[in-house]
Amino acid sequence: MSDTPITIDDGHNDPERILVVTAHPDDVDFGAAGSVATWTARGIEVSYCIATDGDAGGSDHSITRAEMAAIRRDEQLAAARVVGVTDVTFLGFPDGRVTPSLELRAAISRVIRSVRPDRVVAQSPERNWTRIYASHPDHLATGEAAACAVYPDARNPFAFPELLSEGLEPHTVPELWVMATERINRVVDATDVYHRKLEALRSHTSQVGEGEHLDELLQGWMSGTAAAAGLPEGRLAEAFHVVHTA
Repeated sequence: MSDTPITIDDGHNDPERILVVTAHPDDVDFGAAGSVATWTARGIEVSYCIATDGDAGGSDHSITRAEMAAIRRDEQLAAARVVGVTDVTFLGFPDGRVTPSLELRAAISRVIRSVRPDRVVAQSPERNWTRIYASHPDHLATGEAAACAVYPDARNPFAFPELLSEGLEPHTVPELWVMATERINRVVDATDVYHRKLEALRSHTSQVGEGEHLDELLQGWMSGTAAAAGLPEGRLAEAFHVVHTA
């Protein structure tokens, strides 16, 4: 946790549309499903953009990687429905080999210009040395590409002119919320929808099995975040670094 003052999101400045950009199926559920459930319950439209199909995940050698990708897409769609999301785009980049390429930046910019969100939530492009599992190379690369897409690509009419030819006009995203970061300045109290986050994560059976360990793991993470933000004992929260980009 940083020494930056932490604000508790109270819904007073809620946007109309939010786009969450992550590297793999299940990333959004570990990092922000409680917040997503909170936002959709308030009537906010939330969309997902997943860079890969997660075909390199799991440990089952009896199925092909194409079969694993199909399983993981289905799991993510099921998890999304649990927290009120039905709009999910899979970009199909190779799992385990993501780089912050111009191709990925263009693909994310295409989704931003299509969805036209008021807020983008993305993974951090900075390695988190206190929680190394949050810093998979694909996470870092997707976070960097998403940040570049927010500024300047999606708003620049001269970036990726092929998007204009597709009828996708430039769009300025006013704010970027970065998850899995040590630079925390905003938290979302997700206590009342925690059961939905847990259910969403347990949808990813190929990765978590029956998910017996998840409750203890999440309670530890989220109670610590809540305490750092000054929330009362027993509350559970998710953390972000909010960057104003307009």
